[in-house]
Amino acid sequence: MVEIFTGHPGLGVCPTLDRMHQDRKRIFVDLLKWNVPVIDGTFEVDQFDTAHAIYLVESRDGEHVGSMRLLPTDRPHLLGSLFGHLCDEEVPTGKDILEITRGCLSPRLRAAERMKARNRLMTAAVHYGLRHGVSRFTCVADNGWLGQIPTLGWECRSLGDKRRVGGVITGALEIAINDRTPDQLRAAGCFAPAPLIAAVPFTTLAA
Repeated sequence: MVEIFTGHPGLGVCPTLDRMHQDRKRIFVDLLKWNVPVIDGTFEVDQFDTAHAIYLVESRDGEHVGSMRLLPTDRPHLLGSLFGHLCDEEVPTGKDILEITRGCLSPRLRAAERMKARNRLMTAAVHYGLRHGVSRFTCVADNGWLGQIPTLGWECRSLGDKRRVGGVITGALEIAINDRTPDQLRAAGCFAPAPLIAAVPFTTLAA
């Protein structure tokens, strides 16, 4: 099951998101050495974790398995605010475009499990996009992810030349989302549907 969380309530409100932020710190800070904010030495939370963010999170037995964050591009977002120089032309923005960010797989997963979890999250993102009138995703990725993303089978294009950012080769991509996309993922062997469930609104949790 992949849960949809709309908006960020702050730390300490939702255990599922708290565990996601803990794994984000383990992956992005401890392992990859990103220079990004960390709260209480435990949680990776940045300026885009706001009420406008959307989170797709898979958990198992109360543990974070994998997650990604979707950001509206008609508001401040990673590519538009920090990495516009990766685009040869204007940064794609609009109400029908979401940015995929902070794709995070649990460091506790084995390699085969990681690939399956990645496929479930990407399939969930496609289903979410189709349900909500999304025509394109954008993303910023390092060289490792840049090589993986096109292999999922969907239509994607580079938005500009790769550049070195913080010592890492980095690029920006645009991914088309339409009725053909599930079949494209299926043909590539990457289609992995999981129940997509909207979580209880945070206003209810706080009541």
